[in-house]
Amino acid sequence: MKLLSRFYGPDQGRITVDGIDLRSFDVDGWRGRMSAGYQDFCRFELLARETVGVGDLGRMAQPGVVEDAAARAGAGEVVAALPRVLETQLGTAWEGGVELSGGQWQKLALARALMRETPLLVVFDEPTASLDAQAEHALFERFAQGARSGARWGAVTLLVSHRFSTVRMADLIVVLEGGRVLERGSHAELMAGNGLYAELYALQGRAYR
Repeated sequence: MKLLSRFYGPDQGRITVDGIDLRSFDVDGWRGRMSAGYQDFCRFELLARETVGVGDLGRMAQPGVVEDAAARAGAGEVVAALPRVLETQLGTAWEGGVELSGGQWQKLALARALMRETPLLVVFDEPTASLDAQAEHALFERFAQGARSGARWGAVTLLVSHRFSTVRMADLIVVLEGGRVLERGSHAELMAGNGLYAELYALQGRAYR
């Protein structure tokens, strides 16, 4: 995920976008066309509007845009419960600042990742690690809807997850083991292949019965 975000370049090989080496793109221009939600997200101790809005600086001052991103990330109730709603200072290190739970911080981070209207690349790296199963399921349903909408302008949504129930909706699933691609295909194809994906999917499924 961080290679795709151009935080650093690959030590070996190359990453291509439509056959063009990713390193040939302007870094700011590339990042301006992508959105990302990382497992190790940052807790920006700013106003709630700014904490979400930094996902698209040009629209950070538009409360309606921020509220919409929060709603799609399942963070609408978090924002609504704050003393000054979007204008609430977050972080108890600041006078009058409000502290949030880990799950609430993560929902705001997800909202931040949903600020841009038409990104070409959307990446989610274990984006729901601090959320309960019900909240996670609802979020992935919205992610899937957003991915289908983004396909109209050629957007690609990339999701990293260890929870197999959340990735079965993907058009293409890539199974990694030991840093190498082990299997790839749709959910149906991988289940029919009876390999590692099918084995682990069955194991996780039994845990929920």
